[in-house]
Amino acid sequence: MILSKILLIAGIVLMLLALVLLFKPWIAAALPAYAGLWLMHLSTYTTFPQWIFIFYGVTTLMVMGIKYLQPKGEPGGKSTGNLYLALGAIMGCLLGMLVEARFMVLGTILGTIMGQLAFSMTPHGKWLKFPKSNFIQYLCAKGLAVIVAVAMMGLAVEGFVFDIK
Repeated sequence: MILSKILLIAGIVLMLLALVLLFKPWIAAALPAYAGLWLMHLSTYTTFPQWIFIFYGVTTLMVMGIKYLQPKGEPGGKSTGNLYLALGAIMGCLLGMLVEARFMVLGTILGTIMGQLAFSMTPHGKWLKFPKSNFIQYLCAKGLAVIVAVAMMGLAVEGFVFDIK
């Protein structure tokens, strides 16, 4: 009983760390989110199917590889794009949860795209124009990491609240 509570609290702390890493990334936020998902599952307060761990394990490895291969920062040394992408993804995830559980990931993807569109209209993001290849490359490099981490956080929230079986 006490071990279950400790594992649950550790999982929640890792999810909160992943949330902070969305805004100030020094490692990919997907890594602590995946570890938090495992700890929440092991606590027996939430139960996830095994395919979730396989799918998000593979996507976490992909995100870690992309994070390792990409250059640090953005042009001009700014990192303001993280704020737009993270807030867009979180809002999309929450709206998807309001509609239905299966729309959560779709909401996260659409929210990330909308956040990037909003960022491309700011002075710091003017180098990202929508029809150009920079937009797609930035979405694949930075947006994928945000989508995976926020989707795992949303899954953990839904698993804790609704106990997904």
